[in-house]
Amino acid sequence: MKKLLIALGLVTTVALVGCNKEKAPETGATTGEHLENAADQAGHDIKNDTREAEVKSEQALDKAAEETAKAADDAAAAASRAADATAEAARKATASTAAAVEEGAQDVREKAEN
Repeated sequence: MKKLLIALGLVTTVALVGCNKEKAPETGATTGEHLENAADQAGHDIKNDTREAEVKSEQALDKAAEETAKAADDAAAAASRAADATAEAARKATASTAAAVEEGAQDVREKAEN
């Protein structure tokens, strides 16, 4: 039964393909011309899709470059703020140390005078 169905399917396919080789009254084009037109259209579609993918890739690369530059700027600004804070802390520590040394020296002078 399966062999009979397969054979009928093949006969139907061959008959349809064979009939389509002649000019069809609806369009006036043969199957070969339809296939050629479909291939041309597929080529144009592939070309358009490829260009669209290129544009999207370029946009993604541009966005990534912008984000990277922004991140680098942010990191540089944070490093600058940290350096400023470190310098300020060093100045305060130096001032505190100097004040403590001066106070210690004052105490030594007072004890020496007594």
